This record gives sequence, C-alpha cells and structure tokens, in this order.
Amino acid sequence: MNFLALFDLSVLDSTVRLATPLLLACLAGLFSERGGIFDIGLEGKMLAAAFFSAALAAMTGNVWVGLLAGIGASLTLSAVHGLASITFRGNQLISGVAINFLAAGMTVLIAQDWFQQGGRTPSLIGGGRFEPITLPFAEALSTVPFLGPIYSELISGHSILVYVALLCVPGTWYILFRTRFGLRLRAVGENPAAVDTAGVSVIGLRFAAVGICGILCGIAGAYLATGLQAGFVKDMTAGRGFIALAALIFAKWRPWHALWATLLFGYLQAIALRPDIIEGALGFKVQVQLLDALPYILTVVILAGFVGKAIPPRAGGEPYVKER
Repeated sequence: MNFLALFDLSVLDSTVRLATPLLLACLAGLFSERGGIFDIGLEGKMLAAAFFSAALAAMTGNVWVGLLAGIGASLTLSAVHGLASITFRGNQLISGVAINFLAAGMTVLIAQDWFQQGGRTPSLIGGGRFEPITLPFAEALSTVPFLGPIYSELISGHSILVYVALLCVPGTWYILFRTRFGLRLRAVGENPAAVDTAGVSVIGLRFAAVGICGILCGIAGAYLATGLQAGFVKDMTAGRGFIALAALIFAKWRPWHALWATLLFGYLQAIALRPDIIEGALGFKVQVQLLDALPYILTVVILAGFVGKAIPPRAGGEPYVKER
C-alpha cells in the first residue's frame, strides 16, 4: 500500500481545477447569505452561465465575450431572485428552486434551438476557451527538487479564472471584514432593523449582495464550460451548486474556511477520477460508483449536522419589512 500516491501532483492539480467552480459558488453564497438572502439557486445560475458563455464563445470565437454573456445570464437570474425575495418578500427557498428548474429546462431548450446538437453546444477550440497559463520561470524551476515540480505542475498551468478564484478569497475577506460596506452587509444579515435605523438602505445592501453573488456564479459557470471543459452539455453543473452550499455551511460562512472546504470537495472529485491510485494506496479495488458518490455523501453528512453546529446569519431567509 502506498498512501503517498493519494497526494500525487496530478491528483492535487485536478483538485485545484475541480475546486475552482465550487469555490466561486461558495463565495457567491457567502455574500448573499451574509446579507440575509438564502440562495439555493446557485446551481441554476451556474448552469445558465455555463450555457450562455459556451454558446457566445462558440458563435464569436471569443472566450471573453462568452464570459461576459455568462455573467450577464447569472445576473439576470439574480435579479429575478432579488425581486422575488427582497422586493416582493417571497419565500427565498422557493425562489431558488424555481431558478434551478428554469435554468435546467431553459438551457437545453435554447441549446437545441440554436445548435441542434441534442441540447449541447459545439466544442470550443482556440480562442473560444480559456487556455492554461505558464507562470514565469516554471520551466526553469521544474528541475529543482521538490519545490520545482510543485511550482511548475501544481501552481503553474491553470487558466486565468483559477487564479481569479483564488484571489477572490482574500478579496472577499477584505471586503467583508475590513470595509464599511462589508460591515454593513454583515449587519444586514444579523439585524436589518438596526441598519435601517442608522439610515442605511437594507434593500440596497441586499440587492448588492445578490448582485455580487450573480457575478461570482457567472464566473463559476463560465469556467465550467470554457475552462474546465470545452463546451456545454445538459446538466453539466452536476449538483455543484448544492455542494457549494454544503461547503459554505462546513466553512461556517467564512472565506478562508470556504477555500479549504471546497478544496476538500475538489479532492474527493479528483480521486474519483483516478480509481487506479485508490487501488494502489489501499491495496484493494473500490467501486467507481462509490468514489463518484463521495462528494455527495459528504454533502449529506454536512447538511445533517455531523460536522458540528453551524449558525447562519440570524436574519437569513427572513424578508425585511420596514417599520412605519
């Protein structure tokens, strides 16, 4: 048995790639829920963003146009969720479920109408997808023992959206805990009446949180279709939005903890792709279906409360009614 094989550089490299959409969606949910808006529509926003980014990238041959289209699609669904849950004070969970159903059906229907390829987009090539970036000195340092391969194979060689996602972690921490906007946003999620009394718009802050959520989900979906894969296929998010919500609860609504939580889920997805490594490490064969189910099993365990009590923002899920 060779347990070190479980931490092979190829596995860790796949972990980073697979964790990227989860991290972006997790941070998206963090902003929304810190502002008091529960959003289980992360899955639908990612799916819509994945389709429109791949579709526009395929039609224009420009991945940046696709990225903007994906963000726009996600922001549109975020606006719908904001209107339903903030303006009209509807049930936030039902609104999120509706967005998931809408995106699941709409993407396949439009894809079939536009491309006639069974609900998928054409494969993206060349400038239609994000290519890996080789960081400075990666080739020169590749021969250096230990640190060289880590830098050249694990840190270097990812698409730009992977690095954007990693930079979003300290960015989110700084915005939430070192800026006036972040202080007010966290206060809205805990006690919106106190924020309103101070003369700050609760509705404005919550719409801002939902908007940021939409942007991050848009980037996550675009990465799925134009970075991690080369086109859109039906239901390609495969529950990643719900896994991101589980990671958010596991991280207890904190940015740095969200990074490690999503890397854990990404690692489980990565080893599921390498059953040969699992067999070599454990000394016996493990069913591929069980490996594929590991991230979802961990999601159920987290949501069932077996990893410790996680207390959400106190005003989360509750529409705010201004006192007269």
